[in-house]
Amino acid sequence: MVIFGAMGDLTKRKLFPALYQLAAEHLLAPEFAVIGIGREPGDTDDSFREKMRAALQESDEVRHFDDEVWKKLAQQIYYCGGDASEEAAYQGIEQKLNLIEKDRAPEDRNRFFYLAVPPSVFQTIVRHLASSGLVPRRDDPAARPWARIVVEKPFGHSLETACQLNALVLSLFAEHQVYRIDHFLGKETVQNVLVFRFANSIWEPLWNRQWISHVQITAAEAVGVEARGKYYEEAGVVRDMFQNHLLQLLALTAMEPPPGMTADAVRDEKVKVLKSVRWLTPESIPSSAVRAQYTAGVAGGNLVAGYRDEPDVARNSQTPTYAAVRFHIDNWRWRGVPFLLRSGKRMAKRYSEIAVTFQAPPHLMFGGNGQGELQPNVLVLRVQPNEGISLNFQVKVPGAAVALTQELEVAPVDMDFSYTEAFGETTAPAYETLLLDVMIGEMTLFTRSDEVEAAWKIIDPLLLHWESHPANPMPTYPAGSWGPAEADRLISLDGARWRTPI
Repeated sequence: MVIFGAMGDLTKRKLFPALYQLAAEHLLAPEFAVIGIGREPGDTDDSFREKMRAALQESDEVRHFDDEVWKKLAQQIYYCGGDASEEAAYQGIEQKLNLIEKDRAPEDRNRFFYLAVPPSVFQTIVRHLASSGLVPRRDDPAARPWARIVVEKPFGHSLETACQLNALVLSLFAEHQVYRIDHFLGKETVQNVLVFRFANSIWEPLWNRQWISHVQITAAEAVGVEARGKYYEEAGVVRDMFQNHLLQLLALTAMEPPPGMTADAVRDEKVKVLKSVRWLTPESIPSSAVRAQYTAGVAGGNLVAGYRDEPDVARNSQTPTYAAVRFHIDNWRWRGVPFLLRSGKRMAKRYSEIAVTFQAPPHLMFGGNGQGELQPNVLVLRVQPNEGISLNFQVKVPGAAVALTQELEVAPVDMDFSYTEAFGETTAPAYETLLLDVMIGEMTLFTRSDEVEAAWKIIDPLLLHWESHPANPMPTYPAGSWGPAEADRLISLDGARWRTPI
């Protein structure tokens, strides 16, 4: 494994904790090696190892730091200084790889290159990887040794740039060599969506427009932009969360059963769903989408600044930190069912979920006059935190009062499944799953080029409309709240309201 951006935040917070956990679970081969590539020319193998050790000891994703596990892993860690934008760096990488692999047979020199770097240098790096011969094109997936590239999101900044990047990458490498990573897809509940839907026959007859009222998909973050103001000004919540995470959750929720659990079979069905999403138009956007920015407020018991007062953020910024969008899927299964997606920074709580709301009973028979309204059943797939599944349904409240009043008292209750409680351990971090999949060549949880472009086709009209129609004034919501009032009015048009976690 070769990591570009070895000293970056992603490497320290996610990649090395994932590698450590794989080592602790004996899922790394003895011959495995990882090389960090960075601009710090003074660093050595030993100094890089010490920095990664410190990162692991501070990490929330390392369940238990074992010094013996670390000592073995440290022997497999190397460092190579160099500027990834310059051709000379790749000569140094090749020399380091040859030194590590000198005793290996040619067919055992399998490599993957992880681009933990800003999107602005993606194209430069992939060109150098191809021209240097470090990643030769392999049209045969069974060819050995294999060479793969892992690219972080965002994959492109717009539909046009995503198409350009896809064209470049696929002119140099085969599709099966390119792993476009979305860490949401590595979470247990996200992986379990397909198992839950297609391994349990109880749900499939109900999973359609006849029985489902609407679907809410939420990815709420309690943190602000922190030190990423410059990046966030360019991205905003729609590029950062909707184009990838939220549309992936929509696709998994709405897709048809694939003929098998192969990577291409699953991704074919996801692409079909994305191509069925009704495009947003300048006429429909005002009533289908809401944007907002957080203002100063209280989060985690502390007074925090508003978005426009964050470092590297323009004082008149038009970048949304919150968005809520209503999508419709124009196919046989979902016609007329709104999919309501929302995401925001500095919200009241960090949580992500898919909530499927079923149709309410057509008639309340339990009151004396048959008046009133029962709450609909809601099925919730919790992505984070406390990954699991819950089902809300109605029951009779215990008591004998019904004998006097001739009326039953009905109340909602939850039937809840938690991964931690059921299996006695915390679920594996997403990057642990995804890195292992790269190593074994499993692509189901990675996005394909046509999938990326289909998602951008959905999002691009919204971005273009908002960029050409500045909000005046920009809707706001206090930090630590559940979002702007405009979003509540948006969902009320469907006779619903946003769910909030307990």
